[in-house]
Amino acid sequence: MAKSPTWTCAEGKNPEGGLNAKGRASAKAEGHNLKPPVSREQAQKSELAAARRRSFCARMGGMKKELTGAKTANDPNSRINKALRKWDC
Repeated sequence: MAKSPTWTCAEGKNPEGGLNAKGRASAKAEGHNLKPPVSREQAQKSELAAARRRSFCARMGGMKKELTGAKTANDPNSRINKALRKWDC
């Protein structure tokens, strides 16, 4: 039986939302190009980082409305809500 990639398992996920460094490295090995989240403070230092943050918040905010049920949307421990908090959305 083949082992699942780290980025799909709990050991590759950050408990505060998103992937940790080990998870991003595992995804990169499969050809994904993932970068760490951009906080509001980091976005103030770089216009490129600010654009990434705006884009992510717009996409994920829309996904939260369209693709989650009421229970998931209101659950503070859901992965989507953790990711939005990590990015300061």
